[in-house]
Amino acid sequence: MFLKTLLHDFRLALIQLHVSAVKSENLQRACGLVREASAKGAKVVALPECFNSPYGTQYFKEYAEKIPGESTKKLSEVAKECSIYLVGGSIPEEDGGKLYNTCAVFGPDGAMLAKHRKVHLFDINVPGKIQFKESETLSPGNSFSMFDTRCQLLIYPGAFNLTTGPAHWELLQRGRAVDNQVYVAAVSPARDEKASYVAWGHSTVVNPWGEVIAKAGAEETVLYTDIDLKKLAEIRQQIPILSQKRCDLYGIEMKK
Repeated sequence: MFLKTLLHDFRLALIQLHVSAVKSENLQRACGLVREASAKGAKVVALPECFNSPYGTQYFKEYAEKIPGESTKKLSEVAKECSIYLVGGSIPEEDGGKLYNTCAVFGPDGAMLAKHRKVHLFDINVPGKIQFKESETLSPGNSFSMFDTRCQLLIYPGAFNLTTGPAHWELLQRGRAVDNQVYVAAVSPARDEKASYVAWGHSTVVNPWGEVIAKAGAEETVLYTDIDLKKLAEIRQQIPILSQKRCDLYGIEMKK
């Protein structure tokens, strides 16, 4: 997600939040770290997946709320207070008797720019290691969520685990960065070894050349990166894959 008003370099902050079982504490700490990131010059701030709730199928119904609701109201207020773009990780959303894993994005005026319901739910069954199915309780989103952007930075709030994290976390980010010649940032919850689902952590930023330029450990932290859009433009000039697309042979169709 990249907003058109940010035309040059800017500071990105990824908040690798330690998520507790108390929603009010999660909201208070998240907003406090957003303010801290803003005070250190961040213009775009991102929270992790399921930042207001423990990540687990047994928790989604209990912590779910409407949008707008308690959590998104707090995010809107702090985005406006700090005059930043805020990618609100995700929260369990309830709507019409269904539950969704939903990300809301806010602009510097506090307006909600987009609401995206996770389309591809995460199900995994690796015998002897991990079994987890979002689809047991969540419904998939059924539409794209778009707003006026100039795509130079992809932000993924994600909660990979101790099986998929070491295998795929960095690999997927570097692949998407090179494929699309963009910066890629993935923001994870902090690791909690006592949780029923243990997140990998290691929030990461990758540049358009596929190089890891910032990476957190497993603990709660705020990861800062200065995004250099001149470097992105240089890479796109050096390897002009965007201008070499064969739209006469293939294309992307949006069905809804």
